[in-house]
Amino acid sequence: MPNIMWNSPDDLDLVLASIQDDLRKQVAEMRSQVANFKPRLAIVQVGGREDSNVYIRMKLKAAENIGIHAEHIKLPRDCTEAELLIRLTELNESPDVHGIIVQMPLDSIHPIDSHLITDAVSQYKDVDGLNTQNEGRTALGDLSGFVPCTPAGCIELIKRTGVSIAGKRAVVLGRSRIVGTPISELLKWEHATVTICHSKTANLSEVTKTADILVVGIGKPELVRGSWIKPGAVVIDCGINPIPDSTKSSGQRLVGDVAYAEAVQVASHITPVPGGVGPMTVAMLMRNTVIAAQRHVDRLIAPVWPLKVLRLNTLSPPPSDIIIARSQKPKDISLLADELGLFPSEISQYGHTKAKISLKVLDRLKDQRGGKYIVVAGITPTPLGEGKSTTLLGLVQALTAHRGRNTFACMRQPSQGPTFGVKGGAAGGGYSQVIPMEDFNLHLTGDIHAVTAANNLLAAQMDARIFHELTQKDGPLYDRLVPKIKGVRKFSPIQLRRLKKLGIDKTDPDSLTSEERVKFARLDIDTNKIMWNRVVDLNDRYLRKITIGQSPTEKGFTRETSFDISVASEIMAVLALGKDVEDIKERLANMVVALDKRGNPVTADDLGVTGALMVLLKDAFEPTLMQTLEGTPVLVHTGPFANIAHGCSSILADKIAMKLVKENGYVATEAGFGSDIGMEKFFDIKCRAGDDKPHCAVIVCTVRALKMHGGGPTVSPGLPLHQVYVEENLDLLSKGLCNLAKHISNGNKFNVPVVIAINKHGNDTQAELNMVKEFAIKNGAYRAVICDHWAKGGAGALDLADAVIAACESPSNFNYLYSLDLSIQEKIQKIAFEMYGAGKIEYTDDVLEKIKRFTEKGYDKFPICMAKTSNSLTGDPSIKGAPTGFTLRINDIFVSVGAGFVVPMVGEISKMPGLPTRPSIYDIDLNTTTGDIEGLF
Repeated sequence: MPNIMWNSPDDLDLVLASIQDDLRKQVAEMRSQVANFKPRLAIVQVGGREDSNVYIRMKLKAAENIGIHAEHIKLPRDCTEAELLIRLTELNESPDVHGIIVQMPLDSIHPIDSHLITDAVSQYKDVDGLNTQNEGRTALGDLSGFVPCTPAGCIELIKRTGVSIAGKRAVVLGRSRIVGTPISELLKWEHATVTICHSKTANLSEVTKTADILVVGIGKPELVRGSWIKPGAVVIDCGINPIPDSTKSSGQRLVGDVAYAEAVQVASHITPVPGGVGPMTVAMLMRNTVIAAQRHVDRLIAPVWPLKVLRLNTLSPPPSDIIIARSQKPKDISLLADELGLFPSEISQYGHTKAKISLKVLDRLKDQRGGKYIVVAGITPTPLGEGKSTTLLGLVQALTAHRGRNTFACMRQPSQGPTFGVKGGAAGGGYSQVIPMEDFNLHLTGDIHAVTAANNLLAAQMDARIFHELTQKDGPLYDRLVPKIKGVRKFSPIQLRRLKKLGIDKTDPDSLTSEERVKFARLDIDTNKIMWNRVVDLNDRYLRKITIGQSPTEKGFTRETSFDISVASEIMAVLALGKDVEDIKERLANMVVALDKRGNPVTADDLGVTGALMVLLKDAFEPTLMQTLEGTPVLVHTGPFANIAHGCSSILADKIAMKLVKENGYVATEAGFGSDIGMEKFFDIKCRAGDDKPHCAVIVCTVRALKMHGGGPTVSPGLPLHQVYVEENLDLLSKGLCNLAKHISNGNKFNVPVVIAINKHGNDTQAELNMVKEFAIKNGAYRAVICDHWAKGGAGALDLADAVIAACESPSNFNYLYSLDLSIQEKIQKIAFEMYGAGKIEYTDDVLEKIKRFTEKGYDKFPICMAKTSNSLTGDPSIKGAPTGFTLRINDIFVSVGAGFVVPMVGEISKMPGLPTRPSIYDIDLNTTTGDIEGLF
């Protein structure tokens, strides 16, 4: 720092130029670190006082000179305190604003507490340094916050003289919150001996004569005379006062609190007024803004989150899942969001343990490179499941909490059907869970209910339209669809889209010909060709076939239909596969609900319901943030049926997670069931739709499932395991390893490294586990590891984490199983032969006819979403192991145009499960004393 004499404005200009040059360099460096970055300062003004306008213009000019984008936010004089606080909250929460100042005084006709306002500015954006927390830090010598600008400028000026502050006697005249009190604290922490004087101080001139450094901010014009100053002292004059001067056109001139003409004869350095401390105050404001912006940049480019991990207190043997989940107190979700680099405006909290993440994050982080992409699938499971969700969570806990890598788990939201039926929840298990697990497994943030409402609104509109077309003549039908409102009638935007689709280039409803009116008004839905069912998020077997329209009001227009479970709705698949809100809207519009009597598709857009669906689903577009038992982040979003649809969580959740983990992080997500169903659909449907390239596939297996594939007896929920599953049986195990080999082969066909996670159960012996591990390595697995995350949390999956890290670093040349240019039958054959091991495909005549119609309409360019049992590689759930050469029979086929895939049906796949004789319902209750849910798991 050069020593500069600043007894004149010219000298001070050199000081200011030096500071501005330094700040410009810092801004340039930030822009080199983050593309298109610019520090942003919000200057909030209430009213329009001219003196305030002068100061604001100075600040705006200084900001522009340095490269700071300063926004002048003008609020009217009738602005209330509440309105000002709301505006400040918006600025506090905005990720685009780095510094905030509120110009004082507040020129409002309403009373406003200025201290309340300065404290309302976030301490992290309080570049004026007037928030009580920043003032308190300054008083305690903690300069990690923002130092008030005028005192900071004073210290800077003193240091630029070359005079050492340490050991000097400093006198501060004035004790204001803005200048006197903070400058006295700063001088103290610079090791000066400080005396504070004020209007009540006796012998004031005698005290000031002792000062080596004299700072004056008393607010009285030219109070301090030359005789009050110690020869050679450094004098900082913070006052600015108008006094009468007949020689000036304005009739007054500005002077400081020090008689400058006298003081300059005595002091070694003295700041002039005007042009002294004022410009330095502005310079320090710019410096604080650059500091705030740099902290923002540091947060953006930090390679590792400042994540506070939750410690596990594991017990052996582990207690029930619910006891484990309740033994851990989760972090407040706002704290977790902050650790991940999210801003308050980017989350909507649902209580303290879950929050929606705004899709605006994708815009803010559009230039951020993403991390490594991992999918977790399984072998052909037993009805009990093999622990894919538990393994996924154990893996991310190991990667994040134990290996220090930014990692997200992205999971589907579980349906309440299995929760109250047989399977139970899907929050993981043991010490690898999502918490709170009750929230996760029940209503969560209401997304499935939103899908249910949207699906059923579409069904209601479709049936109502059928009824109205059957009961009205052409003229009245058209007039009711395009009614006159206050003497004017016009088409709505969605009706204009229908006209365009029909080739009618008109916008005036009265200009359509009779033929065009009929064409527009009549959808002519063929009630025998309706593909859209109502849904409910429960297992209810009696809704598999119903008759609707039996009320006398429906005039005998009844039809047979059915309910599906909500997660089987095409709307759920659309949410999961949409890349952004516009893409979701287009997919919803394109959903085909029925065929008309000429065989043409009738869409949601034709029914005029697309906009309404978007409104119902608005909150469901956003993924939900939760956490694992070890406090690592989880995104929960969508839950498409894994048999009928593609069984994966959303593309949007994965994309947000990718941005947040940054280039060196990891995003691990789950695919439903085995590699033959879930993983294949993940690669060929989801990765294709999202244009994502995975780096590693983890396939979960258990000794229990492999013994079943070796010929072991049936495994049934609710029944004790057969003796062969609880005792060592290497012969039975070896016979079932063929199933594992097939799933490894399936993964390798996509050219991604396959890591086998052997999920350890309590009855497994070391010999059995080693047999599986050695077999996997010999049969094409990149690595195979034994995992104990159920009993130990992330610590039990460290070998899996290390294997995944290594796999993601290895060369990968991901490819799809098939090209979209192949015909529907060629794609089906590719999947059946390559993934299942089939040797022949059979089609019914009806299926072949549908394939022909789909091809004519261009649906043959869609990927294939096979609907097949998850309990076997074949279409027969009773056949285990890894058979080859079998015949796969396609007995039905339909298309989900909005989701964008063709669904061939193999065997009987119900879209509405039923409750068993003894469902989980019997065990579930609410403790009316504690409010706890009991018996859920």
